[in-house]
Amino acid sequence: MSNATINGADLMPTPYAEGLDVYSRGNGTPGTDTYENAANAAFVPADQDFGGALEIFKSETTTRLRFMGQTPLEPGCYLRIRARVKAISGTLPLVRIAGYPARANGSIVSGLVQAAPPAQLTGYGEVVEISAIVGAGQRTGVEMVWGTDAVYGHFGIDLDGPNGGVVRVDDLVIEDVTAQFQRDILATVDVVDYGAIGDGTTDNTAAFEAANSAAEGRTILVPDGVYRLNDDVTIDTNIRFVGRVTMPTASVLLLRRNFDLPNYIEAFENEELAFLKAFQALLNNSDHETLDLKGRKVNVTAPLDMQAAVPDRTSYATRRIIRGGQLEAANSAAWDTQVVTSQATYAPNDARTLTNVVNVANVPVGALVEGTGVGREVYVRSKNVALQEVTLNAPLYDAAGTQNFTFRKFQYLIDFSGFTQLSKFALADIEFQCNDRCSGVMLAQSGSTFQVRDSFISRPADRGITSIGGGCQGMLIDRCQFLSAEDALTVPNRRTIGFNANANDVKVRDNRATRFRHFGLLAGANNIIKGNHFFQGDSVAGGIRSAGLILCAPHTSSIISGNYIDNCFLEWTNEQDPAPEFNTEFSFSALSITDNVFLSGEVAPWFSYIVVKPHGVGHFLSGVLISGNRFRSINGLIDRVDRVDTTFADLDIARAKNVVMTGNSFHGVTAQVETPAHIEFTQNTESDAWQIDASDYLPFGGQALKVDSVVAMGAIRNANNVRQHDMPQVDTARGPDRREIRLVWPTSVRGQVMAVVRMDAR
Repeated sequence: MSNATINGADLMPTPYAEGLDVYSRGNGTPGTDTYENAANAAFVPADQDFGGALEIFKSETTTRLRFMGQTPLEPGCYLRIRARVKAISGTLPLVRIAGYPARANGSIVSGLVQAAPPAQLTGYGEVVEISAIVGAGQRTGVEMVWGTDAVYGHFGIDLDGPNGGVVRVDDLVIEDVTAQFQRDILATVDVVDYGAIGDGTTDNTAAFEAANSAAEGRTILVPDGVYRLNDDVTIDTNIRFVGRVTMPTASVLLLRRNFDLPNYIEAFENEELAFLKAFQALLNNSDHETLDLKGRKVNVTAPLDMQAAVPDRTSYATRRIIRGGQLEAANSAAWDTQVVTSQATYAPNDARTLTNVVNVANVPVGALVEGTGVGREVYVRSKNVALQEVTLNAPLYDAAGTQNFTFRKFQYLIDFSGFTQLSKFALADIEFQCNDRCSGVMLAQSGSTFQVRDSFISRPADRGITSIGGGCQGMLIDRCQFLSAEDALTVPNRRTIGFNANANDVKVRDNRATRFRHFGLLAGANNIIKGNHFFQGDSVAGGIRSAGLILCAPHTSSIISGNYIDNCFLEWTNEQDPAPEFNTEFSFSALSITDNVFLSGEVAPWFSYIVVKPHGVGHFLSGVLISGNRFRSINGLIDRVDRVDTTFADLDIARAKNVVMTGNSFHGVTAQVETPAHIEFTQNTESDAWQIDASDYLPFGGQALKVDSVVAMGAIRNANNVRQHDMPQVDTARGPDRREIRLVWPTSVRGQVMAVVRMDAR
């Protein structure tokens, strides 16, 4: 821009020599009196200092001189108005630059400073230059800040003070001095030029929006200061923050061109607030599906309530991702577990509700529930204070009646539990550095296909990923590291759990978990657990081990394949069944455990890798496949790889159906079980009834319910050593535990047979 024009418009006022009819004695607007033929003024064509000059006799309290031409004003442009003045005779007045700020329709923009500070004339014939700068933005050196409403001005001077003096005024000069305020006017749009004031209280929403509209691809600059934005603001171009912004929680700042966490940190100068405002923007625009943290670490001092950051939404179901950074828990009392004890009543026929809850208002949503007959990973999903009710994520197995329950609300780095529904959401390439101060992620109350991938959940104090409802439907946990804070503790003293899920269709793949009490608990069905390595041992010789993976759905319809299950075991229970005894359900069924590596060291001999734990009588196995696994115990033998935990009840093993356990390898295991079991039996003395014990061959204390075949391994001979060709009759389920079969021959014989014995009757 030149010093003479703005976008081609001439800034310089008309010289006095060309006529005084364009110089107003008022505010410069059309119709005001001019200096043409004025009694108190005259044009002096040959002043020794000025050449042509206007001589004015001061006869009014404020004597005005205004150029009536419309001098244009534009956001981002700054004008200097100059005048040279000298006193000729009489009293010595005050002189100042002044102007009239006009809207497009000619009306005045009220409330603006219309005059610069005055200068006092102190002698006759002394030339004094006065000047002032006018512009939209509040900048150092700008005497008249007119904002963006004034689109042109009428400029000139005021004579103040006592009347009776005569002064001469040189031709007015108006010049563009924008270059003094912006280093690169062609590349930058400054919000101050559009009326922004960085005082922390003025609402700058309109100024930011005006700057955005004018940018046209240029970078917007937010200079030093604190800029309040009281409403939503969308920035369509690049923006650079030197100062910072503040906003109400409900207002959205959307940075469309540079939408990532570092820019939000620059905008708010607070990492936690920036993360939440960026998340708010992620859920309130259709331009971006990913919030990239760009490798930044956010120092978190209190749980991040994700729904509170988006108060206009309680549900969301469009694919969104947060990726690429670290959230680290700072030392803070905000991470302390909230513990409430209240009396409540439970009825199995209303399986997910606690009623008559004392002080229900104090019971926090998302709290772990503890009490008699309460299974693991039971949480408060919601509460109704008016009805004194608490809704649970899962039923209780043996809690009928009234008792005192303990509610423990762990604190999480990221807490989505305020959302009633959150679907198709992913956390990727993030480290949740819990520092043994807090837990990792709490899911929404409902929703599908929540995903955590390629992330680290490091040293959680209590839980890694927690579902308090159905927000885990179809959840995907892929290629994550779960790193315990309890490595140094012995197994009985550990309390942390990697994850839990209540709903169906969960996929847990290619993860690694170290020394948790449990890697995970799955209460739903149709799960795929594949390619994970979870290990939970300690250095105690003959020490106990905890379950690595817990299945709480009897009819689990799940696949556990290709995992490395290290110094822990699989536990299959029905501890979330309000009526845990068998009724008409499918019982413990539809589970495939294939091609896994099971390893343990220095464990007690009664340790087993696969444990079934019924919480009520009458249950049985149905549709169970265990094949291709590698079972190995080092530094000590174990009795068997399979076990029924009879703490509450035993299985009705006589009802087993379609149970297959074949093709596994056993090392350091005494009982190498299978079903169908191939049992080689040798009868050394002649007998017409051979008793074959299958106890050490069939898994889970199975009964010898069926024999697929009996094959002679060589000659069957009688007492005279004569080969016999008769086939025996087979009696199944013999002996006190029904774990024997009996081969009944027509005569007493001896020899060797291979009997294929099943623990199911199909």
